[in-house]
Amino acid sequence: MSAPVHCVLFDLDGTLVDTAPDLGHAANHVRATLGLPPLPLADYRPVASAGARGLLHKALGITPEHPEFDAHRRLFLDRYRAHLADDSRPFDGIAELLAGIEAQQRRWGVMTNKPAWLTGPLLDALDLAARACCAVSADEVPRAKPAPDGLLHAAALAGVAASNCVYVGDDLRDIDAAHAAGMRSIAAAWGYIGDTPVDRWGADRVVESPDALLHWLAGQPRG
Repeated sequence: MSAPVHCVLFDLDGTLVDTAPDLGHAANHVRATLGLPPLPLADYRPVASAGARGLLHKALGITPEHPEFDAHRRLFLDRYRAHLADDSRPFDGIAELLAGIEAQQRRWGVMTNKPAWLTGPLLDALDLAARACCAVSADEVPRAKPAPDGLLHAAALAGVAASNCVYVGDDLRDIDAAHAAGMRSIAAAWGYIGDTPVDRWGADRVVESPDALLHWLAGQPRG
């Protein structure tokens, strides 16, 4: 029998919350300062889980080695911080999923590569912070995903063994981090996904919707 599920941990961007619109607006703001027209917001969606590096590469075709990357990154982050919840919303079905997890008397939390100075305000703005048993950002642990540090810290904050957690994410590094932490991994096929097909990630399970995840959880032992 599988280990009981006491806690469900979520990636943030592209899994719990659709942040692509506000991230795309911030990237287009950087383009505007250079006299460039905006890109369609849909162009940013596949890289929205990749942070400033991925978004600026899409917006400007530059990498961190570019001499002006840091300046563009600061401009991007300043704009994003000022507008991080203008159009960002939990994905369809997430509200029902979280309510269902709580009704099952399980805990849920967040582990993201987003820095804490953005994670906290975003969760606050969406009225999620007080409900999460933990919220861990990459800059609060020695190593970001795909290393297991953040997930292990989240489990410790939740007071739950790693083996009794599942991690839900929309990127290959989420699955790798879960495996490294000794957690079951769930690929959120409703998220941003990126270039590598989700069925090649090696996730323990692929779910197509938040409702499908809740249905799966209903069949899992609680302890």
